[in-house]
Amino acid sequence: MSLRVHTLPTLLGAVRPGCRELLCLLMITVTVGPGASGVCPTACICATDIVSCTNKNLSKVPGNLFRLIKRLDLSYNRIGLLDSEWIPVSFAKLNTLILRHNNITSISTGSFSTTPNLKCLDLSSNKLKTVKNAVFQELKVLEVLLLYNNHISYLDPSAFGGLSQLQKLYLSGNFLTQFPMDLYVGRFKLPELMFLDVSYNRIPSMPMHHINLVPGKQLRGIYLHGNPFVCDCSLYSLLVFWYRRHFSSVMDFKNDYTCRLWSDSRHSRQVLLLQDSFMNCSDSIINGSFRALGFIHEAQVGERLIVHCDSKTGNANTDFIWMGPDNRLLEPDKEMENFHVFHNGSLVIESPRFEDAGVYSCIAMNKQRLLNETVDVTINVSNFTVSRSHAHEAFNTAFTTLAACVASIVLVLLYLYLTPCPCKCKTKRQKNMLHQSNAHSSILSPGPAGDASADERKAGAGKRVVFLEPLKDTAAGQNGKVRLFPSEAVIAEGILKSTRGKSDSDSVNSVFSDTPFVAST
Repeated sequence: MSLRVHTLPTLLGAVRPGCRELLCLLMITVTVGPGASGVCPTACICATDIVSCTNKNLSKVPGNLFRLIKRLDLSYNRIGLLDSEWIPVSFAKLNTLILRHNNITSISTGSFSTTPNLKCLDLSSNKLKTVKNAVFQELKVLEVLLLYNNHISYLDPSAFGGLSQLQKLYLSGNFLTQFPMDLYVGRFKLPELMFLDVSYNRIPSMPMHHINLVPGKQLRGIYLHGNPFVCDCSLYSLLVFWYRRHFSSVMDFKNDYTCRLWSDSRHSRQVLLLQDSFMNCSDSIINGSFRALGFIHEAQVGERLIVHCDSKTGNANTDFIWMGPDNRLLEPDKEMENFHVFHNGSLVIESPRFEDAGVYSCIAMNKQRLLNETVDVTINVSNFTVSRSHAHEAFNTAFTTLAACVASIVLVLLYLYLTPCPCKCKTKRQKNMLHQSNAHSSILSPGPAGDASADERKAGAGKRVVFLEPLKDTAAGQNGKVRLFPSEAVIAEGILKSTRGKSDSDSVNSVFSDTPFVAST
C-alpha cells in the first residue's frame, strides 16, 4: 500500500513528513506557556491553569510558576510567615489560593498585593492567633475566606475592612470568646456576608441587645453550635425563633446546641438548649425576645402601623406579597381597604382594628423565581384609650393611698412634738403645791426647829402637824367649822393619808375634833 499524499496542508504551506515531530513539539510548547514565562516546577503538578504543590516541604511560592494560573494549592508545606515578599511574582488571574495545613503564625499588611483578584482564600488549619487590622485590604473581590481550625482569640474590628464582596467567613474551631458583632454593625460591617461559622469556639453568651440589628437575610447564615453557652432564657428564645423560621443553622445542628447549667459553684452539667420546657422559660420572656427581634408588633386602634419584611432575599430584584390572617393576599399597587404594600416589602396598616390582629406572612421571591422565603409576623392590636384609662385609675388609687399615709404621719408628728407633755406639767404643779404647803407650815410653826431637843426630835419623828386657820368670812350654817383653803385641800388630804403610828391618834383627834370653836367676846 503506497502513500500517495507526501505533504500536509498547513497554513504555512506544505510541510515535509520528516518535520512532523518538530511541529508537534512546537505546538505543545506554545500550548503550555502561551505568552507566559515560567514552567511547571518539578515539585508541583500542573494542569493548564491549575497548579498543585502540596506536601513538598516548601517555605515560599516557587518563582518560576506560570503567571496566568487561576488556582494554586500550597497546602501541607512549612510556610510560616506571610509578608509582602512571600509571593515573588504577580498572579493577576489567580482566583483561588489554598494555604491550609502550614505553619502560618502571622499575616503582614501587603501580603496579598500580588494576588488582587482572589475570590477564595483558604488559611485553615494553621497557627494564627490574631487577625490584625486591614491585612486583607487588597482583596477587593474576595468572596470566601476560610480561617477555621486556628488559634485565633482576637479579631481586630477592622481586620476584614475593605472586603465589601465577602459572602462566606469560616471561623470555626478557634478560641473566640465574643461574638464578632463588628461584622454586621459599625464602620467595617460586611453587607454581603450571608454565611458566618463561629461554631466550636468559646463564646458563652450572645449580645441579645444588638442581635436584632442584624438584617434577617444575614441572620439565617449564622452558625453557633458547639459553643459553651451558659443556660439563659433569652438565648433559648433566640434559637427557638430561628428554629421556627427553619434556619438550617439550627435545624441541621439541633443536638449540637448545648449549654452549661450550674447546680452550685463547682458542679455543672450539659443540657440541650432546644428542648421543651427548657429551664421553665415563660412565654413572656420568649415573646419579649421576639419583640426585640422585630417579629411581634404591638398596634393601637386607629394608629398607623408599618411592618417591614425582613427577608434575606430583599433587594431590587425581589417581589413581595403579604398574606393576612384570613388568607387574603396583599400585593403592591393594589388598592385594599386599610392596607397598603410597598415595593420594598413594607406593609402599612392605616387604621388597625381588633379584627386585624393575627399572623401575617411575607413572601419574598426574586425575579427568576429561584429563591423565595416566607417571614411570619405577629400583630397584636389593643385599645390605647382603654389601657390609658385603666392606668389613670390605678394611678389615682395609688396616689390617694400615698397621700393618706403622708397625712397620718404628719398628724402623728404634730401630736408627739407640738402638744405639751402631761407628765412634765403634773410634776411642775406638784412642786408648786409643795412650795405653798411649806410656806403655810413655816408661818404657822410655833418655833424654830432648833429649839427642840434631840430626844424630842427623835420621839416626834414621823409625826405631822397641820395648823389650820379659820376663814374670816365663814358662811352661815357651818356652825363655826373650819373650811380649808381651796388650794390646800389636796395637800391636807395627802398629809392625812400618810402612815401614822398608834401614839399619834390623840393628837390627830384633837386637831380634827368635831367640837365647835367658840369665838371669845
